[in-house]
Amino acid sequence: MKQKSIGNILTIGFALFAMFFGAGNIILPPIIGLVTGEDWTSAVTGFTITAIIAPFLGILAVLLSGDEFTDLGKRINRTGGVILATMIILSIGPLVAIPRTAATTFEVGLVPIWPDFSPVLSSVIFFGVTLALSISPSKVVDIIGKYLTPLLLILLAIMIFMGVLYPLDSTKDTGINPVESFRIGFAEGYQTMDVLASVIYAGIIIAAVKAKGYTSPEAKTKATFLSGAVATSCLLFIYGGLVYLGATSGYATSGDLKRTELLLYISNHVLGAQGTLALSLCIALACLTTAIALVCATGTFFNQLTKGKVSYKTIVIATCVFSAILAINGVDDIIDYAGPFLGIIYPITLTLIVYVVIFGKIVKSKAPFLGAIIATTIYSIMQFFLTMTLKVAAQDSWLWEIDKGLRKIPLYNYDVPWLLPSFVVFVLVYLFKRK
Repeated sequence: MKQKSIGNILTIGFALFAMFFGAGNIILPPIIGLVTGEDWTSAVTGFTITAIIAPFLGILAVLLSGDEFTDLGKRINRTGGVILATMIILSIGPLVAIPRTAATTFEVGLVPIWPDFSPVLSSVIFFGVTLALSISPSKVVDIIGKYLTPLLLILLAIMIFMGVLYPLDSTKDTGINPVESFRIGFAEGYQTMDVLASVIYAGIIIAAVKAKGYTSPEAKTKATFLSGAVATSCLLFIYGGLVYLGATSGYATSGDLKRTELLLYISNHVLGAQGTLALSLCIALACLTTAIALVCATGTFFNQLTKGKVSYKTIVIATCVFSAILAINGVDDIIDYAGPFLGIIYPITLTLIVYVVIFGKIVKSKAPFLGAIIATTIYSIMQFFLTMTLKVAAQDSWLWEIDKGLRKIPLYNYDVPWLLPSFVVFVLVYLFKRK
């Protein structure tokens, strides 16, 4: 491969890594290591499946279907695909993920250094920079991949290498077996929300690949796959390192353990007095790169949805302003109202990705995919209804019996109880269509 081609692949791969690696992705791994202790490798394996492989499958599913998520949505129904895409872009865009990046930057990145810093001013500055760097969509990948990501990777790599060379403590036996450690890592991987982001980021990455000259189907597929390999390799190194730092932190656990406090403890003890400053810079860079990618994706999606009637710049400006207002509410408030919504949209998106990647080239009919989506949707809505109702329902309510029944569905403990019902429906519809 030519040197220029290698440079293009690295730039796009680094950009994809940074898009996935938001602030929440930094906070999650250390606590997984702390909880699993000496079985931290099993936890990394589980976390890799849901936080690295599953998002990469999202990129691959879009690539197998076309150039953007709406092409993937056509596997079920054109209108349904547009509705699903709109729900995803709103959830990872101005309603949840974008304001959360700014709120996290303030609470974790700024407050430890400047306790009296204004949340309003923080939000204005954050989205001012985001707007300036996302106003030109053609330059987003280069800005993130060439400049912001290398700095983020260097800072994280230094902290990980120092923690490996000079561990704070040895790994402990926490009483959790390897199977349970795997399950913990597997379940925590969903919290990154990267599966939702992947199907939207795919359009940006594929467009960047084509802009670099990889226009033929073979070249486009190869370049996208190699860029994804770069991103997943970086994610595996960073996630594995952060889990290890948590496992060897020796941090005294308590009933009210906060992820941010554990991360601050590790950075301060590994990097010394400059640990807080280094962590704040990592958080700011991780949030900024994710926010830029999401704002760009939101602007591009609604510009295409309105067929150019609403300009990209107008949508980007509106997204930044709206997100800046929501960000002032803080991370906890954003997570509280986002949880139920994501509990429905996440399984639906993951169902579509899994079945397209596995059966996309074999099954051409839309009906089996639509059947699997409907099965997952019914289960997700039912689970959402129970979750909301059981908060106020009496313990002897018949609803509790239904909830107990749902908990017996295979893979419930791995947060994929919809997988078996959706697969059964997929096969039945496929066999019916053949006859």
